[in-house]
Amino acid sequence: MFSSPIGRLTVFFLALFFGAAALNGGSARADIGAFILVDAKTGKVLEEKNATRKWYPASLTKMMTAYVTFKAIREGRATLNSAVVQSKNSLSEPPSKMGFKVGTRFTIDTALKIILVKSANDVAVALGEAVSGSESAFLAAMNAEARRLGMTNTRFTNPHGLPDNGQVTTARDMAILAMALRRDFPESKKFYNHPGLRFGKKTLRSANREFLLRVPGANGMKTGYICNSGYNVAASVTRRGRTLIAVILGAGSGLERTAFARQLFDKGFRKRGGGKNVASMTGSSGNPPANGYCRRNRSPGAKAYMARFDMKNEPSGGFLFFRSASDKQLKNVDESGFTLANGKPDWAKILDRTLGPRRIAYKPLQVSLGKPSGTPKAAATIAGSQIPASDIPVPAANPMRRAEIEIRAKLQNTAQGSASDAITQSASASGESAGEPAQAAPGSIFRKGLDFTVPVPAPSPRK
Repeated sequence: MFSSPIGRLTVFFLALFFGAAALNGGSARADIGAFILVDAKTGKVLEEKNATRKWYPASLTKMMTAYVTFKAIREGRATLNSAVVQSKNSLSEPPSKMGFKVGTRFTIDTALKIILVKSANDVAVALGEAVSGSESAFLAAMNAEARRLGMTNTRFTNPHGLPDNGQVTTARDMAILAMALRRDFPESKKFYNHPGLRFGKKTLRSANREFLLRVPGANGMKTGYICNSGYNVAASVTRRGRTLIAVILGAGSGLERTAFARQLFDKGFRKRGGGKNVASMTGSSGNPPANGYCRRNRSPGAKAYMARFDMKNEPSGGFLFFRSASDKQLKNVDESGFTLANGKPDWAKILDRTLGPRRIAYKPLQVSLGKPSGTPKAAATIAGSQIPASDIPVPAANPMRRAEIEIRAKLQNTAQGSASDAITQSASASGESAGEPAQAAPGSIFRKGLDFTVPVPAPSPRK
């Protein structure tokens, strides 16, 4: 069935989407950590669970990175054609990343599309440096906007969402940010509603693509994942002139967060009005999950997906679908309709039955470096699209990472030791040596070993 290269590639991306543990049975597991569904216009809360519990935002952070950037454009401090420069500081971020060479210039327009669709961490830092002059200054702006918007339980320590237990938010706070992004910058929709990007001959697929291609009225927004947060998403859907926003934190897989969002929206559009306003929700209902959340909240598996999210068997009303599938529900699932001849799950059919068939053909948005104008605050005034690395001033590093950088430097100078060996192995896995970074091929904007289409992740916690 999948003998062609295209077929094998499809299977590969489906495997990434569902997670390494998607073949597990429906064993006992935790529920989704927190969620909220609000009316985008009125802020009325239609449904929520643990919406004020602190959680790790992961790459939902990039919505604030985009918000601060759009505000700088509106205030005349930047334009969509303003230059962003890849600095040594930005390039040091782990994947997912673009891996442009230090000195590469591109536009803010390109940077926004890359961080909101591909979620590249190095570009998020470079964008912050271009807008505010340094990463630390940009972080100050992010936290100032969070306070102004009333995100009372949110603190940012980086502009991308990579692991840092000091960076916290809540489902309620992220809903406020999502509402503000739509309300204050309606033009932002054209940056986050794409299922993928095409950069030259490279295709960059969004983790939100199946939601956008299958769910009626989907506008997209942002997904996120780190182990300590699980799978997060902020999404919006418009039907019959009404827009709802959902924020889901702590799902066990990419499919679970997407299927749960679809289910939440379908039920929400049947519910008129609402109770309290999201802005009136105060206080904190709990601390973030303990480290290693993803190992405790594994993917429920194909049978459990169908027991919980199969649209053919969903109840017609009420909000009684938020619990994990029970043992009785699992026993009643007929696996013959979504199982291949070899006994493995037929993920194409599972997608059709939990999200609906594809309504829109996959069409990535073409992007390029653009034609940047002016000079970002983080770069010197040098003519040309490629700035020599030696002429790029290194912006101040993220103050939260200084201690980590010092420890790494000490370990790299140690001749022996397991910690040093671990760093060397980690650097090799990401395409970098433990010493000097690899050099890019002549004429290439990408660093050798950092092909961004399939970045090398950390070892799966599910294995």
